[in-house]
Amino acid sequence: MFKYLYITLFALFGISTIANAQSDLAHEIGIIAGPITLQSDFGERNNADTNINNTGIGIGLVHWLNFSAANSRDRYFPEHFKIRSELSFSRTNLRHFGEWVERKPNELFATQLRNMKGTSTLLGIGAQLEYSPFRSIHNFENSVGGISPYFSAGFLVSYYSAKLNSKLGDMTLPTVTPGKYLTPSDGRAHGFSNETGIAVAATAGLGVHYKLTTMSDLMFETRFQMYSSDWIDGLNPNKQIYTENKSNDWQVWFNFGYIYYLEF
Repeated sequence: MFKYLYITLFALFGISTIANAQSDLAHEIGIIAGPITLQSDFGERNNADTNINNTGIGIGLVHWLNFSAANSRDRYFPEHFKIRSELSFSRTNLRHFGEWVERKPNELFATQLRNMKGTSTLLGIGAQLEYSPFRSIHNFENSVGGISPYFSAGFLVSYYSAKLNSKLGDMTLPTVTPGKYLTPSDGRAHGFSNETGIAVAATAGLGVHYKLTTMSDLMFETRFQMYSSDWIDGLNPNKQIYTENKSNDWQVWFNFGYIYYLEF
């Protein structure tokens, strides 16, 4: 399973090496961290308790390449775009919240949901293109105390591990797990699965850099990630039968970061 991560990693290093051999690049490294909310089959869609409680923490190591060092400042792309590569890790604990747990709390269905819990762990690597539309890179680098908003878009290849259990016992039993999760789904024996796998995530972000010193920045970013799999959380009721199960798992990451400029 890790071969896809290795291929992506080597591709990123290959791009960096080729680019570095052909032009003078500026390098930045950083660390980001912050809360993650995973939107999945745990809990009710658009429910505040689900969004607040099904949260985890993410952390990442980031490297930026920008082409401004060799630019005469009269070309737009080198002054407004950076290539960003990233290795990130997140872990989210999951429970069921919302109407179906609260409306009839003493019935079997609500009891089964309330006693089900899961954990989703993700290790991702990928690249994004970061665009700063309002300030050039040179202008921002020379403006201590200044800010530079940006947009980002790209992809991550993620290794995921989903683990589920119930306080009521064996999850394959109808007395423990609701029927919608016992129905075969997507090649699995049930609509739940303790499994590991590989998924691709499309990413889109909105953030801002703050110029802390001549050699360092702070950043804040809100990022959306949509996965190619609906098994990230370990739940995926059969979509042909349970049509409310409309979309794959996705998450929002609110991260803060520190960036340091390298000199070599």
